[in-house]
Amino acid sequence: MLKDKVAVVTGAGSGMGEAVAVELARQGASVVLAGRTLEKLEKVAARITAEGGQALCVPTDVREPKQLRTLMATIEECYGRLDLAFNNAGGHGDLLPLHEISDEECQQVMDLNFAAVLYGMKYQIELMLKSGGGAIVNNASAFGLKGVAGLSPYVASKFAVVGLTRSAALDVADKNIRINAICPGATETPNYMRVTDGDVHAFDSMIPMGRIGQPKEVAQGVIWLLSEQSSYVTGSTLSVDGGMAAG
Repeated sequence: MLKDKVAVVTGAGSGMGEAVAVELARQGASVVLAGRTLEKLEKVAARITAEGGQALCVPTDVREPKQLRTLMATIEECYGRLDLAFNNAGGHGDLLPLHEISDEECQQVMDLNFAAVLYGMKYQIELMLKSGGGAIVNNASAFGLKGVAGLSPYVASKFAVVGLTRSAALDVADKNIRINAICPGATETPNYMRVTDGDVHAFDSMIPMGRIGQPKEVAQGVIWLLSEQSSYVTGSTLSVDGGMAAG
């Protein structure tokens, strides 16, 4: 379905990023894996190549705009184009009321969840315009659509991602570039397990379907948004959250 496409995934070393990267490769795309930890990226790359796919590891701290520019330059040098992007890297600290969260953590959360998407898209769009278009999916959150106590900076950053997605999509709607956001609910990722001390049922009471999601379930939504099956969809959000945002 995505044969001969070139894709980049940030935060590709684990969780939803890994799941999307693996599925992109299975669909025929060449996948550029970006993240801070090379060892994690190499494990995902080995998984992809073992299945016959193609992957390139580019260690990148997405909080640094210069490194995001370098990532795009590397993709252009290696492949000459960029067709697909999943801006996935993100995270949050411990669950605390806003007044107890340090200034440093507030800034880090905004840089990782919002600024990284803003600058990532800026440079991705520049490269996509050179190569005739493409599709971008930004990882927002169910908490980019509703509030929750204890995660104020995270919620603010994800609301910002949703707004950014909608506005940027309008910028390039007539240039063959589609931009959408995925809004996962509680999903079994390393960050979720860290925050909940490994309790997979910690958020069950908040979820109408009564369970957390799996990375592969989010990946299916991302692949749909990146593929031609969603060719008339841009500026939208897709909730993959077991009904969290509906309540």
